[in-house]
Amino acid sequence: MPRFSRGFDTEAAHAHLARRDRKLATWMRRIGPIEADPRWRKSFDPVDALARAILYQQLSGKAAGTIVARVEVAIASDRFHCDTLARCDDATIRACGVSGNKLLALRDLARREALGEIPDLRRMSTMDNDAIVDALVPVRGIGRWTVEMMLMFRLGRADVLPIDDLGVRKGAQLVDKLDQAPTPRELAETGERWGPYRTYASLYLWRIADFGVQAKAPVKRSQE
Repeated sequence: MPRFSRGFDTEAAHAHLARRDRKLATWMRRIGPIEADPRWRKSFDPVDALARAILYQQLSGKAAGTIVARVEVAIASDRFHCDTLARCDDATIRACGVSGNKLLALRDLARREALGEIPDLRRMSTMDNDAIVDALVPVRGIGRWTVEMMLMFRLGRADVLPIDDLGVRKGAQLVDKLDQAPTPRELAETGERWGPYRTYASLYLWRIADFGVQAKAPVKRSQE
């Protein structure tokens, strides 16, 4: 059974993209190298990461952080999983500022974990990207984008292109000097030239999009 490593050689990725896409290479020289993410080698609990992703959805980082801290106090743990979430009833969790929909999502995540439906890191190491997506998107409140962020920022998979991400699409628009952002389908076609390092290309596209709007601080993305 094949095993998938966490992380990849960013120098090899940089050289590959510079050869394959001259327009992107121009921006890469302007921005400079992007280093490997230390989280690629750090152990984490997928259930905890997914729970936090649910709580951060549609909120500013500061507001979500406050709610997460309240829930941690309520469950007397800094780890979210089926056992710790079971320590509190629905009313207690709602009192922390958790919406009804997010509470249902947390309960569904905990239920699926208890049933063994959420793969742990060891299982994920033998699963390809699509298999991980298929395993996690049935969880209420978890979409493909959320799983892709886990694949990129926590598992360090080399070849992930989040085609629905507006920042990535805006970056591609600037690279190719388009009148409007490419559609997800168009981006998927364009992204073929970046494989097998589409994750590294995406990291640049986000920075290019931030640079294009002259943002003072990049938007905090899920699981960053």
